[in-house]
Amino acid sequence: MSDHDHGDHDHDLAHPHDHDHDERGRRNALRVEALESLLVEKGLVEPAAIDAIIRYFEEQIGPMNGARVVARAWTDPAYKARLLRDATAAVAELGYGGAQAEHLVAVENGPKVHNVVVCTLCSCYPWPVLGLPPAWYKSFAYRSRVVREPRTVLREMGLDLPESVEIRVFDSSAEVRYMVLPERPAEAAGLDEAALAAWVTRDAMIGVGQPRAPERR
Repeated sequence: MSDHDHGDHDHDLAHPHDHDHDERGRRNALRVEALESLLVEKGLVEPAAIDAIIRYFEEQIGPMNGARVVARAWTDPAYKARLLRDATAAVAELGYGGAQAEHLVAVENGPKVHNVVVCTLCSCYPWPVLGLPPAWYKSFAYRSRVVREPRTVLREMGLDLPESVEIRVFDSSAEVRYMVLPERPAEAAGLDEAALAAWVTRDAMIGVGQPRAPERR
Protein backbone atom coordinates (compact mmCIF):
# COMPACT_ATOMS: atom_id res chain seq x y z
CA MET A 1 0.00 0.00 0.00
CA SER A 2 2.93 2.32 0.54
CA ASP A 3 6.47 2.46 -0.69
CA HIS A 4 9.53 4.26 0.55
CA ASP A 5 12.09 6.36 -1.25
CA HIS A 6 14.29 3.92 -3.17
CA GLY A 7 17.02 6.41 -3.97
CA ASP A 8 17.27 9.34 -6.35
CA HIS A 9 18.30 9.69 -9.96
CA ASP A 10 18.79 12.91 -11.88
CA HIS A 11 15.87 12.77 -14.28
CA ASP A 12 13.73 15.59 -15.55
CA LEU A 13 10.02 15.24 -14.74
CA ALA A 14 9.33 14.86 -18.45
CA HIS A 15 9.48 11.26 -19.62
CA PRO A 16 9.94 9.99 -23.21
CA HIS A 17 6.57 8.25 -23.08
CA ASP A 18 4.99 11.46 -21.80
CA HIS A 19 5.22 13.05 -25.26
CA ASP A 20 2.76 10.43 -26.53
CA HIS A 21 0.56 11.06 -23.48
CA ASP A 22 0.60 14.84 -24.11
CA GLU A 23 -0.26 14.35 -27.79
CA ARG A 24 -3.18 12.08 -26.87
CA GLY A 25 -4.30 14.67 -24.35
CA ARG A 26 -4.29 17.41 -26.99
CA ARG A 27 -6.24 15.23 -29.43
CA ASN A 28 -8.79 14.36 -26.75
CA ALA A 29 -9.17 18.02 -25.79
CA LEU A 30 -9.86 18.91 -29.44
CA ARG A 31 -12.44 16.12 -29.69
CA VAL A 32 -14.19 17.33 -26.53
CA GLU A 33 -14.21 20.91 -27.81
CA ALA A 34 -15.61 19.82 -31.18
CA LEU A 35 -18.28 17.66 -29.52
CA GLU A 36 -19.27 20.49 -27.20
CA SER A 37 -19.55 22.91 -30.14
CA LEU A 38 -21.71 20.42 -32.07
CA LEU A 39 -24.05 19.84 -29.14
CA VAL A 40 -24.41 23.57 -28.56
CA GLU A 41 -24.98 24.21 -32.27
CA LYS A 42 -27.79 21.63 -32.37
CA GLY A 43 -29.38 23.07 -29.26
CA LEU A 44 -28.86 19.91 -27.24
CA VAL A 45 -26.67 21.58 -24.59
CA GLU A 46 -26.73 25.10 -23.22
CA PRO A 47 -23.30 26.77 -22.75
CA ALA A 48 -24.54 28.11 -19.42
CA ALA A 49 -25.22 24.54 -18.24
CA ILE A 50 -21.67 23.49 -19.09
CA ASP A 51 -20.29 26.54 -17.26
CA ALA A 52 -22.44 25.69 -14.24
CA ILE A 53 -21.10 22.13 -14.14
CA ILE A 54 -17.51 23.39 -14.32
CA ARG A 55 -18.17 25.93 -11.56
CA TYR A 56 -19.72 23.17 -9.44
CA PHE A 57 -16.57 21.07 -9.59
CA GLU A 58 -14.27 24.06 -9.15
CA GLU A 59 -16.16 25.85 -6.38
CA GLN A 60 -18.26 23.25 -4.55
CA ILE A 61 -16.42 19.97 -5.15
CA GLY A 62 -12.94 21.35 -4.92
CA PRO A 63 -9.79 21.73 -2.83
CA MET A 64 -11.53 24.20 -0.53
CA ASN A 65 -13.48 21.26 0.91
CA GLY A 66 -10.30 19.42 1.77
CA ALA A 67 -8.80 22.64 3.12
CA ARG A 68 -11.68 22.92 5.59
CA VAL A 69 -11.10 19.31 6.64
CA VAL A 70 -7.41 19.98 7.25
CA ALA A 71 -8.06 23.23 9.12
CA ARG A 72 -10.57 21.48 11.38
CA ALA A 73 -8.02 18.73 12.11
CA TRP A 74 -5.38 21.36 12.93
CA THR A 75 -7.64 23.05 15.46
CA ASP A 76 -9.62 20.12 16.88
CA PRO A 77 -7.53 17.19 18.20
CA ALA A 78 -10.61 14.98 18.61
CA TYR A 79 -11.62 15.57 15.00
CA LYS A 80 -8.04 14.89 13.86
CA ALA A 81 -8.10 11.54 15.65
CA ARG A 82 -11.39 10.65 13.93
CA LEU A 83 -10.00 11.73 10.55
CA LEU A 84 -6.94 9.50 10.88
CA ARG A 85 -9.06 6.61 12.15
CA ASP A 86 -11.88 6.83 9.57
CA ALA A 87 -11.49 9.63 7.04
CA THR A 88 -14.67 8.70 5.18
CA ALA A 89 -16.79 9.26 8.28
CA ALA A 90 -14.83 12.32 9.39
CA VAL A 91 -15.23 14.24 6.13
CA ALA A 92 -18.91 13.28 6.10
CA GLU A 93 -19.24 15.20 9.39
CA LEU A 94 -18.48 18.35 7.38
CA GLY A 95 -20.88 17.40 4.61
CA TYR A 96 -18.42 15.93 2.11
CA GLY A 97 -18.35 12.49 0.56
CA GLY A 98 -20.05 10.34 -2.00
CA ALA A 99 -18.73 9.10 -5.33
CA GLN A 100 -14.94 8.99 -5.63
CA ALA A 101 -14.52 9.13 -1.85
CA GLU A 102 -16.47 6.12 -0.57
CA HIS A 103 -13.32 4.73 1.09
CA LEU A 104 -11.05 7.61 2.03
CA VAL A 105 -7.86 7.35 4.09
CA ALA A 106 -5.98 10.34 5.52
CA VAL A 107 -2.22 10.04 6.09
CA GLU A 108 -0.45 12.53 8.33
CA ASN A 109 2.78 14.36 7.58
CA GLY A 110 5.20 15.16 10.38
CA PRO A 111 8.76 16.32 11.01
CA LYS A 112 10.22 12.91 10.12
CA VAL A 113 7.71 11.52 7.61
CA HIS A 114 6.30 13.02 4.43
CA ASN A 115 3.50 11.31 2.50
CA VAL A 116 2.69 11.69 -1.19
CA VAL A 117 -0.23 10.27 -3.14
CA VAL A 118 -0.36 8.83 -6.64
CA CYS A 119 -2.55 6.55 -8.71
CA THR A 120 -0.17 4.34 -10.65
CA LEU A 121 -2.88 2.73 -12.80
CA CYS A 122 -4.92 5.74 -13.91
CA SER A 123 -6.10 8.81 -11.98
CA CYS A 124 -8.09 7.67 -8.93
CA TYR A 125 -8.56 10.76 -6.82
CA PRO A 126 -10.87 11.90 -3.97
CA TRP A 127 -12.94 14.43 -5.92
CA PRO A 128 -15.29 15.49 -3.08
CA VAL A 129 -12.38 16.86 -1.02
CA LEU A 130 -9.76 17.72 -3.66
CA GLY A 131 -11.81 18.62 -6.72
CA LEU A 132 -10.72 17.66 -10.22
CA PRO A 133 -7.29 15.99 -10.52
CA PRO A 134 -4.60 18.20 -12.07
CA ALA A 135 -3.23 17.19 -15.46
CA TRP A 136 0.21 16.30 -14.07
CA TYR A 137 -1.39 13.85 -11.59
CA LYS A 138 -2.72 11.86 -14.55
CA SER A 139 0.52 11.99 -16.55
CA PHE A 140 2.57 8.87 -17.15
CA ALA A 141 5.70 10.67 -15.92
CA TYR A 142 4.28 11.38 -12.47
CA ARG A 143 2.51 8.02 -12.10
CA SER A 144 5.61 6.03 -12.94
CA ARG A 145 8.40 8.10 -11.45
CA VAL A 146 7.04 9.20 -8.09
CA VAL A 147 7.01 5.59 -6.90
CA ARG A 148 10.60 4.94 -8.00
CA GLU A 149 12.21 8.26 -7.14
CA PRO A 150 9.84 10.34 -5.05
CA ARG A 151 12.48 12.64 -3.60
CA THR A 152 13.70 13.65 -7.04
CA VAL A 153 10.19 14.18 -8.41
CA LEU A 154 9.20 16.30 -5.41
CA ARG A 155 12.34 18.38 -5.81
CA GLU A 156 11.53 18.96 -9.47
CA MET A 157 8.07 20.11 -8.42
CA GLY A 158 9.54 22.63 -5.98
CA LEU A 159 9.50 20.63 -2.73
CA ASP A 160 13.05 19.91 -1.55
CA LEU A 161 12.89 17.73 1.55
CA PRO A 162 15.86 17.01 3.83
CA GLU A 163 17.42 13.57 3.50
CA SER A 164 16.43 12.90 7.11
CA VAL A 165 12.73 12.95 6.16
CA GLU A 166 11.30 9.59 5.15
CA ILE A 167 9.06 9.71 2.07
CA ARG A 168 6.12 7.34 1.84
CA VAL A 169 4.15 6.91 -1.37
CA PHE A 170 0.50 5.86 -1.20
CA ASP A 171 -1.17 4.40 -4.28
CA SER A 172 -4.83 5.37 -4.63
CA SER A 173 -7.15 2.92 -6.34
CA ALA A 174 -10.82 2.41 -7.08
CA GLU A 175 -11.13 0.77 -3.65
CA VAL A 176 -9.17 3.22 -1.49
CA ARG A 177 -8.29 6.86 -2.07
CA TYR A 178 -5.86 8.90 -0.03
CA MET A 179 -5.47 12.49 1.05
CA VAL A 180 -2.54 13.98 2.96
CA LEU A 181 -3.00 15.78 6.25
CA PRO A 182 -0.10 18.25 6.00
CA GLU A 183 1.84 19.45 9.01
CA ARG A 184 0.57 22.74 10.39
CA PRO A 185 3.12 25.50 9.68
CA ALA A 186 4.64 27.03 12.79
CA GLU A 187 4.12 30.53 11.38
CA ALA A 188 0.36 29.88 11.22
CA ALA A 189 0.11 29.57 14.98
CA GLY A 190 -2.74 31.56 16.49
CA LEU A 191 -4.90 31.62 13.37
CA ASP A 192 -8.49 30.45 13.58
CA GLU A 193 -9.95 27.64 11.50
CA ALA A 194 -11.19 29.86 8.67
CA ALA A 195 -7.84 31.61 8.31
CA LEU A 196 -5.96 28.31 8.43
CA ALA A 197 -8.05 26.87 5.59
CA ALA A 198 -6.64 29.57 3.30
CA TRP A 199 -3.14 28.15 3.89
CA VAL A 200 -4.06 24.67 2.69
CA THR A 201 -3.36 24.03 -0.99
CA ARG A 202 -4.43 21.15 -3.22
CA ASP A 203 -0.77 20.23 -3.72
CA ALA A 204 -0.23 20.03 0.05
CA MET A 205 -3.10 17.53 0.30
CA ILE A 206 -1.57 15.42 -2.48
CA GLY A 207 1.85 15.69 -0.87
CA VAL A 208 3.77 17.51 -3.59
CA GLY A 209 3.67 20.85 -1.77
CA GLN A 210 3.48 22.45 1.65
CA PRO A 211 0.85 24.75 3.18
CA ARG A 212 1.65 28.37 2.45
CA ALA A 213 0.30 31.77 3.41
CA PRO A 214 -2.14 32.98 0.74
CA GLU A 215 -0.03 36.03 -0.08
CA ARG A 216 3.02 33.84 -0.76
CA ARG A 217 1.43 31.54 -3.34
